[in-house]
Amino acid sequence: MRAAKVAITLDERVLRVVDRWVKQGRYPNRSQAIQSALREKMERWKRTRLADELSRLDPGEERALADEKLAGESWPES
Repeated sequence: MRAAKVAITLDERVLRVVDRWVKQGRYPNRSQAIQSALREKMERWKRTRLADELSRLDPGEERALADEKLAGESWPES
C-alpha cells in the first residue's frame, strides 16, 4: 500500500509517550507508532459501530413497526 506524508500536531504529552515507545524499541519510529495506534482505533470503531447505531434506535418506534407488521400477518397453520 502506498504511503502519504502528512503533517500532524500532537499534544506534547502524547508525543513524549510515542517517543518513549520508539526508545524502548516497541516501534522503529514515530510514524510506525502512530500508524499502529490509528489502525487499532479503526478496528475498534468497526467492532463498536453496530452497537453505537443500535443504541440510537427508539425502542418504542421499533416495537410499533414490529407490531404493525405482525398485525397484517397470520400465523401459519401446522
